[in-house]
Amino acid sequence: MPAELQALSTLSPGTHAVVAELRLAPEFRGRLLEMGVLVGTPLELIRFAPLGDPVEIKIRGYHLSLRRHDAEQILVRLR
Repeated sequence: MPAELQALSTLSPGTHAVVAELRLAPEFRGRLLEMGVLVGTPLELIRFAPLGDPVEIKIRGYHLSLRRHDAEQILVRLR
């Protein structure tokens, strides 16, 4: 049975996951693809800023900050 998908923004800090689906509009999807956020890419949620926005992830060996709204549109599968 396949693992359930959940939004990146719902993970707890320190959680490892794999990008499963990008539900962003095409004008925003290209920016993330250029930064290496591709389906099948492993990542780790590092932390949320004090007010919950932005979200910091570690992907492909570097830290990336995403707006919480964007993180809600990235579906992941836990590893």
